[in-house]
Amino acid sequence: MAKITTHDGTEIFYKDWGSGQPVVFSHGWPLTADAWDDQLFLVASSGYRAIAHDRRGGGRSGQPWNGNDLDTYADDLAELIEALDLHDAILVGHSTGGGEVTRYIGRHGTSRVAKAVLLSAIPPLMLKTDANPEGLPIEVFDGLRSGLSADRSQFYKDLSEPFYGANRPGNTVSQGLRDSFWLLSMTVGVKGAYDCIKAFSETDLTEDLKKIDVPTLIVHGDDDQIVPIVASALKSSKIVKDATLKVYSGAPHGLAQTTAYKDKFNTDLLTFIKA
Repeated sequence: MAKITTHDGTEIFYKDWGSGQPVVFSHGWPLTADAWDDQLFLVASSGYRAIAHDRRGGGRSGQPWNGNDLDTYADDLAELIEALDLHDAILVGHSTGGGEVTRYIGRHGTSRVAKAVLLSAIPPLMLKTDANPEGLPIEVFDGLRSGLSADRSQFYKDLSEPFYGANRPGNTVSQGLRDSFWLLSMTVGVKGAYDCIKAFSETDLTEDLKKIDVPTLIVHGDDDQIVPIVASALKSSKIVKDATLKVYSGAPHGLAQTTAYKDKFNTDLLTFIKA
């Protein structure tokens, strides 16, 4: 398996398919790079180099006790990009991965970056505060921690329902997709998964968004039950200087894997990459 070793000794697994301009995918919590397989296959089949890594804490990457925070996630991404000597990269981040991409640009700039895609992404801030009244109350995230600690296997089975909108009338979400969510999530160590809740909910990425100076596509479903659009994409699209916002009516958080929205997203992604 292809891996790099970061400065703190953590092994980071990555997939590297195809050749051409690199498109680097960062996955959401609590998943792995495999969640991007449909898009990796699409991009690599279309003449691009498709790369995705398992974030530290799960999958085929190392599970260190420390470093499960957005600064370190972004630095791991930077080390991967530098190790592979990538240039003119298109960074694509879903959910927490969108926060990772945003913090990467905030910390490392865009000298190696051509474009960015934020899908159902967490920026600028998920947590409700006096300055961010549209966010979710801390009790929501405490509930995630409690569920994860009590019975993480059942917690992931339950979480797959709102993640893909399987609790909505007339949905076409398959049991197979929900089972895949559970399978990938169970490869993530409980420490990394637990710490990541604080990372994705309490990290303010406003200043990082202001540093994005490349064309950026922001895609979000208006029925996202995990990262509500009001506190995320609608705000981010006003902060990022050169952003294009696409709102998918009725789409859930994990829209890129659902049969109802995958083709639409794939078309928009490829169009943006080629533009």
